[in-house]
Amino acid sequence: MDFTIFMQQMVNGFSLGSMYALIAIGYTMVYGVLRLINFAHGDIMMVGAFSAYVFVSVLQLPFSLAVLLAVVCASLLGVLTDKIAYKPLREAPRISLLITAIGVSFFLENTFTVFAGGVPRAFPVPEYMENIINISNVTFSVSSIIVPIVTLGLLLSILFVLYKTKYGMAIRALSFDIKTVNLMGVDANTIIAIVFALGSALAAVGGIFWAVNYPSVEPMMGVLVGLKAFAAAVVGGIGSVTGAVLGGFIIGFTEVVVIAFFPELGGYKDAFAFIFLIFVLLFKPTGIMGEDLEKSRF
Repeated sequence: MDFTIFMQQMVNGFSLGSMYALIAIGYTMVYGVLRLINFAHGDIMMVGAFSAYVFVSVLQLPFSLAVLLAVVCASLLGVLTDKIAYKPLREAPRISLLITAIGVSFFLENTFTVFAGGVPRAFPVPEYMENIINISNVTFSVSSIIVPIVTLGLLLSILFVLYKTKYGMAIRALSFDIKTVNLMGVDANTIIAIVFALGSALAAVGGIFWAVNYPSVEPMMGVLVGLKAFAAAVVGGIGSVTGAVLGGFIIGFTEVVVIAFFPELGGYKDAFAFIFLIFVLLFKPTGIMGEDLEKSRF
């Protein structure tokens, strides 16, 4: 493989990994607070992409405004999901929360299938994002540059919230002991709602970028992407925000590099993310940046 092809694959890997990373952060934040694998998270990503599609194609809103409104819709859905489905089960066994999360996932997928149909719809990509840049024979679209930049910017924003604000302090305290935080005068349910809102907003951004790079939306688009993002969160160390981003990049690069070196295995590219996950867990069960969750979180 020559240098040009190598750099081309690096660009592709950064772009793909960034989208996985955005969705993985939501997984790891919810798990860090509630010990819940929110399997509906990938479907919230789908709702964000579908909302942007409706705002742009149906309501004819500017793309930037559509993205903002779609992120707000996804955040509200995340908060509503927590209030209706998860909040009543705070004291229930973890398996009850897990089954509920799977039920919420099926509910969202089937609801959108009934009302929107199962046929993929073309996503209206802004012209400037489709512009092609050529540097030393390495070609890439504007969107493939925007995605990693936005991902890193949002990562820094999340870390600032977690470590430099009172809400972040409350989130980190909540991850250790919900009952004690309540006794200290902090409304745990409000903080949990904030966690769901932030995670859902990031999932919506990831979903919109996915729809821009693979220009279509359909009700099942979040299933496999969500599972890969979950794998990314586990690879990086579930409970660690920076680990989720690292895991996202690793899974993205794994997919791209496998296709680049072994084109004949392109049909099995989805399997390699999970194969890599298995190898990581064999040698480091807590993930690459994972630590003992009784000592450190986020």
